[in-house]
Amino acid sequence: MKIDAYTFETYMERVREFHGYDAPGLAIGWFMIKVAYEHLPEEGLFDALCETPKCLPDAIQLLTPCTIGNGWLTIKNLGRYALTLYDKYKGNGIRVAIDPEKLEPWPEIKAWFFKLKEKETQNEELLIEEIKKAGTSICKIQHVRVKPEIMVKKHRDRFAVCPMCHESYPLADGPLCLGCQNPGLYEE
Repeated sequence: MKIDAYTFETYMERVREFHGYDAPGLAIGWFMIKVAYEHLPEEGLFDALCETPKCLPDAIQLLTPCTIGNGWLTIKNLGRYALTLYDKYKGNGIRVAIDPEKLEPWPEIKAWFFKLKEKETQNEELLIEEIKKAGTSICKIQHVRVKPEIMVKKHRDRFAVCPMCHESYPLADGPLCLGCQNPGLYEE
């Protein structure tokens, strides 16, 4: 668990280096991951499930051993600012989300979370200070069991050379690489 290596302040220094600025979503992520770890057993191997592609996956990658690259972090874009840390073999875990009902005492967090203010008009210092003071109090915590189909690790089998673009690709994708099957990333 990497979160023990950081105070909130040292974590935010790392956020600035990694993300480029004091990202409020990563600040809240620190507290979300902290509370998840507090509810998990001390022993075990855990994977992460993130319900948004925005900011929260970065916090997970900075504070846990779960990354997109090692396959321990799964992102399902459900549009919710929530994460789950779960036992990688049994699926039992802790889901942590921002509870909108708990944002009333925190006007800057609420304005940021619901996009009630344009980014240029937000008071970033006050926002980060409110996040720090609110801490885990704005979180909703649930004990969950992740579905087995989410837990399945997709291992790549054999590779081939695509007859169309002449680049390597997983043979399981079909007779052509996915890029040639679904062109559309780049203009001609």
